[in-house]
Amino acid sequence: MKKSGILHPQLLSLLARTGHTDYFTVCDRGFPVPAHVERIDLALVDDVPTVLDVLRAVEREFSVDRIIVSDEMRMVSPGRYEVIRREFPSMNIESVPHLELKRLAAQGKAVVRTGDTCPYANLIIVSG
Repeated sequence: MKKSGILHPQLLSLLARTGHTDYFTVCDRGFPVPAHVERIDLALVDDVPTVLDVLRAVEREFSVDRIIVSDEMRMVSPGRYEVIRREFPSMNIESVPHLELKRLAAQGKAVVRTGDTCPYANLIIVSG
């Protein structure tokens, strides 16, 4: 039995299968997950877990090249954006329009759904 770190079997499998430059999306509870993309649903109740919770856990066990957030996160939820910048100062952060982030999500390996209620909390994790 695994004692620590990420325990969710589908999320562990995703991390093990994700190669260099592959990517996956971590989204809030309202994000429209494309039907053809693997969906890993972690949402339990409002804000459990959050996108930040998942990013923190993944970053401890996974080589992250960069993350991609939406321009809308920076405008609508600047506090969330600043927390990411503060907690991950060496991480490269790119910003794209929300519609582009949704398009990229449809091409990624999976979408990890959280219970996050923060507007535009979604981000893409690109493997290093």
